[in-house]
Amino acid sequence: MPQTDTSAPGAPLLAIFTDFDGTLVELADTPDSVAVPSSLAQNLEQTAREFNSAFAVLTGREIAEIDRFLSPLLLPVAGAHGTQRRRADGVLEDIDPASLAGAEAIAEALSALVEAEPSLILETKQGAVAVHYRQAPELEEAVRETMQAIVDRHDHFVLVPGKMVFEARPRGVSKGDALRAFMLEEPFIGRTPIFIGDDVTDEDGFIAAQELGGVGIKLGDGDTAARMRIADVGSVRALLQGLGDIAAREREFAQTH
Repeated sequence: MPQTDTSAPGAPLLAIFTDFDGTLVELADTPDSVAVPSSLAQNLEQTAREFNSAFAVLTGREIAEIDRFLSPLLLPVAGAHGTQRRRADGVLEDIDPASLAGAEAIAEALSALVEAEPSLILETKQGAVAVHYRQAPELEEAVRETMQAIVDRHDHFVLVPGKMVFEARPRGVSKGDALRAFMLEEPFIGRTPIFIGDDVTDEDGFIAAQELGGVGIKLGDGDTAARMRIADVGSVRALLQGLGDIAAREREFAQTH
């Protein structure tokens, strides 16, 4: 059962999970060109503090990229859709060697496609590979067919579509699995999970949060398993700020009653 501070008005203790691209920051033409407000890290640090560090980013990016964008803040992060994970205690889990080797082989096999179509962006990660076609949407089917043929030669991997991107990632790995793993650890354990995301790759996270008694919040339109929706990135930041303010008031109430 979710923990509740009985000395406070009764709001459940929350664990906050959020996607990065398209959720905390606006999508951009290339992964490196996203605009990260200078205040974002400070605001997230404040919100995480109000939730006793039960705040994690679940992203398709590598953990090192999130650290670079949010420096000097170091949050719990599941990177490459859960292939990588840094726990709240700062420990980085080992990446499956088969995932590392498979991703390297898939990236090598994709190099010819990307060299032939310079508008495509090959994003290689530890344990996963993505091809972005945002600058050439007419190549969607060609990218899908080529990647599917390559991934079919690697039983350990599956092809997952996203917003103007296809990603090869290990089977049995998802943001939902990462969320469940976090929820078994301090400071997340016993709390009510909320996961905010914008893409089809976030659907596993919505489902996991809701199966654990929490809520999935989908940014924007499109079919979704999430039970709630939110309009845009600005609204996500405002929601996080608001949830942090509520948690602070709950704590102050508990201290004075």
